[in-house]
Amino acid sequence: MTDTRLIHTVGAGALEWLWAHRDGFRLEPDVDPEVGFLERFKPVGELALICSVLFREGVAGSRQAELARRLIDHAWRDTLDGGRMLVRGQRTEPISPIPFEVYLPFRELGYSQPEMERAVVLNHRLDSWQAFETRPNRRLAISAFQRRFGLSPRPSESEALRATWLARTPEPWTVEGHIAYDITHCVFHLTDWGENPDGLPPDIADYLATWLPAWIDDWLDLRRWDLLGELLVVDACLPRPTLDEPAWRAFAAAQQPDGAMPAIRTMPEGDEEAVFDIVYHSTLVAAFASVLATSRALTALARAS
Repeated sequence: MTDTRLIHTVGAGALEWLWAHRDGFRLEPDVDPEVGFLERFKPVGELALICSVLFREGVAGSRQAELARRLIDHAWRDTLDGGRMLVRGQRTEPISPIPFEVYLPFRELGYSQPEMERAVVLNHRLDSWQAFETRPNRRLAISAFQRRFGLSPRPSESEALRATWLARTPEPWTVEGHIAYDITHCVFHLTDWGENPDGLPPDIADYLATWLPAWIDDWLDLRRWDLLGELLVVDACLPRPTLDEPAWRAFAAAQQPDGAMPAIRTMPEGDEEAVFDIVYHSTLVAAFASVLATSRALTALARAS
């Protein structure tokens, strides 16, 4: 089994970097309409999700827990202006699910924006929300988030799942970058971001257990750290995680002394904002993978004792 201290250290370093670069989670209200105002919401929603996993698993040290809470408070108060920027985003693109998806993890952590609540309930009644065209794994995400919000998913999660690549368990050697991310995100939504490994249907769990080691080896060879991190999360979401030791050691070695995780091969160069935009996701994924793997490793140790 991989050294639990090594796994934990990856997450601790990632959170330190995210806190030091918290101003990178910025919005651009005056962005060119062709780019889209809502594009900058994605990092903020991912930050909230990862911090919620950290609080849920309860394996973080006091320093990590403090940084996660300060990050969430900063994102809600300063980046989202107490949720008012989410309302603005919803008014800008009324049928977009993005403000809802960003709002939900904050809501689960105790934050509230009444106008967003009303917008979510209204959109749920509209056929346009269900007809909104998006990728199958994104449709599964929206259905899962509706359930977590307390609404009846439209469509149901089982129906949304059927349209995904992973549900069809096709030829494993066809997996490339785009498909690999579809796989990882399906797993995240089916398991509620690692909270419920039993949410994976048995045939999908068996398929992943069979082929995940080969995919991990492939992306490790390519030094695709962002995708490798997501695959390590998938491993931790399985009913019987392996906590692949060579992959974790290489992943930890790729992390920078300040806690940043390069997305591909080595750290990019450039101004601070440009570098943040390239590596914030891989660094968030490193924190996510670390928390889940640490939790699974400690659970395994407890069962063995």
